[in-house]
Amino acid sequence: MKGNRFWIEIITLCAGVAFGLALAIVCAAVVASSGPTLEPPQSAAPPSVRQQTYVGMVTCSRCLARHSAKIGATATDCARVCIRDGAKFTLVDGDQTYLLEGDPAALKRVAGERVRIVGACNRETITVASVAAGT
Repeated sequence: MKGNRFWIEIITLCAGVAFGLALAIVCAAVVASSGPTLEPPQSAAPPSVRQQTYVGMVTCSRCLARHSAKIGATATDCARVCIRDGAKFTLVDGDQTYLLEGDPAALKRVAGERVRIVGACNRETITVASVAAGT
């Protein structure tokens, strides 16, 4: 009986060591495969889309350029309140309206103002590269 128990312990020990080594090899392979790649980083806009300049008023997707005078707030205050409540930044340029994707802090600074935006347009969304107020 003692002899059988000895062999069972040896087999269990060997199986445990084999399992531990297999786990270590798999972990090493995962770490090696998730290392840095040689691919260039992806930019925000596809390379085929070129940057353009847009001029208009930065506002919110809820009110557009028609902020209610009843609330007694400026266009800037109204846009900021709407953005805080979940609306998106938009650029209104005459009859054209574009959603804006970019730095929220920079867009918030020019909310309610006429601006010049440089960015790439994809359908009705502009990925903003830069924004300048007062144009």
